[in-house]
Amino acid sequence: MSDPTFIIGVLGGATLVAGAAYPVQKVSHPVKSRKNWLFAVGGAIMLLYSLLNYQTGGPIFFIFLQILVNISSVMMMLNTSDKIDTPIIVLAGLVLIVWSLRLFEGYNTVFFIIGLSGIGLGYAFEMGTMRRGIALTIGSTLIALFSYVEASWIFFWLNIFFALFSGYYLWKQVSDQKPKKQPK
Repeated sequence: MSDPTFIIGVLGGATLVAGAAYPVQKVSHPVKSRKNWLFAVGGAIMLLYSLLNYQTGGPIFFIFLQILVNISSVMMMLNTSDKIDTPIIVLAGLVLIVWSLRLFEGYNTVFFIIGLSGIGLGYAFEMGTMRRGIALTIGSTLIALFSYVEASWIFFWLNIFFALFSGYYLWKQVSDQKPKKQPK
């Protein structure tokens, strides 16, 4: 339990889960959002964890995930428009996907690749949109599946919680948009 890598992973994961659980609030700029700061700081901590974990035999794929998450966080905090950040995230994602395919370790790598793409796009899309919620929910679910197969429990539980929170906010958004039946 006193393993520093494990502690860093738990701290980063808890920070990201706190960001996922934190309510969405309207702000004048993404840098003023506590939720966004939790995502950015949590992503940076998880990048450190994934690097340390790789050095002790963990999958390199989590480094790819965290690189994309951190690029996406920078785009989010800079408040770049979808016209700018989507091509950047897509290009970075494609590079990481091609790299993942070159390191292909089995069909579970496909879950990782699709999940990676979903999470990257979800981070880049504007907050509060349905496409962001869908991308984050599906991406996190697939990364959780990959993490389960790889027995990477910090990433597994992180992505389970993230998928649940993202799915909850998506469900809430969909149910808020349904027209209310008028009494006769």
